[in-house]
Amino acid sequence: MDGTAGRAAKKGGVNPGQLKALVERIEKLEDERGAISADIKEVYSEAKGGGFDTRIMRQVVRLRKMDKADRAEQDELLDLYMDAVGG
Repeated sequence: MDGTAGRAAKKGGVNPGQLKALVERIEKLEDERGAISADIKEVYSEAKGGGFDTRIMRQVVRLRKMDKADRAEQDELLDLYMDAVGG
């Protein structure tokens, strides 16, 4: 035997059952991502309606995701560059 006994039938070296399952999982996750993106957009719209600057809110969200050390390094480099260009 070639070691494939017990596995799903293969076509051209591809396991169709496994491939279909993976594709279906990806499709489901992409649908969920679309729904989540719509929810996030709705929250930003709500914030804008409440008088918040959504551009700054997006920056706050991005910064909160960063490691503190990386953020500190980025802040230092930003200050250095701003000083270099006279800003």
